[in-house]
Amino acid sequence: MKIHHLRNATMVIETKNEFILVDPMLGEKGTAGPPFTLFRFKPKRNPILDLPNNALDIVNKTTHCIITHLHPDHLDKKAEVFLKSNNIPITCSIKDEKILRKRGLNVVETVDYWKESKFLGGTIEGIPARHGYGFIAKPMGNVMGFYIQLPNEKTIYLSADTIYTENVDKVLKQYKPDINIVACGTAQLDIFKPLLMTMDDIIKFTKNALMELLLQIIWRLLIIVQQHAHNFRLNLKNKG
Repeated sequence: MKIHHLRNATMVIETKNEFILVDPMLGEKGTAGPPFTLFRFKPKRNPILDLPNNALDIVNKTTHCIITHLHPDHLDKKAEVFLKSNNIPITCSIKDEKILRKRGLNVVETVDYWKESKFLGGTIEGIPARHGYGFIAKPMGNVMGFYIQLPNEKTIYLSADTIYTENVDKVLKQYKPDINIVACGTAQLDIFKPLLMTMDDIIKFTKNALMELLLQIIWRLLIIVQQHAHNFRLNLKNKG
């Protein structure tokens, strides 16, 4: 598996057979939508950076698309044109299906929270995401993270735009993904609390993800040691 991070939340997950485009924002710098803030910070329109020079070479290989939510920095007008013109199959939250179909997009699979759906020969499961601390999360609307299991590939968790919650903690500690992708940034409106994880919560996410990975490695090493010890005893017994 290869992960091509292009810009903001936009990435392509490359597997042996698929190129999965995630949250495409493909327009030119400053064309996706208004800035988050006018007074607290210097206003900048999304995207704040141009795409890398080779980005479209990768995007044009897209075989499938995943959309976590409908904010324009996760699905802009140019991305919609690309998806429609190429009839790209789309997987999204069950709550976003109606709007995306109205826009003429090819939604082939919808996902509900904590329920597995079939996905490219494997499964995909919706993970609740909370887009902000305190009151601001409600007007920010529906967001869905995804836990993906594909045949002969590492498991992957896409947090989507979320703060650190019990649901995020559950995925890291119980599902133990091989790869974790967390939305990081300083997005914040002129009023209210941050829209994404604070630095403390980003560190917490990273520590918990690494701790679970370390425990998996230790557990696998113990199994290998036990197997070698068992084989060694059998060899000694056979040699009499």
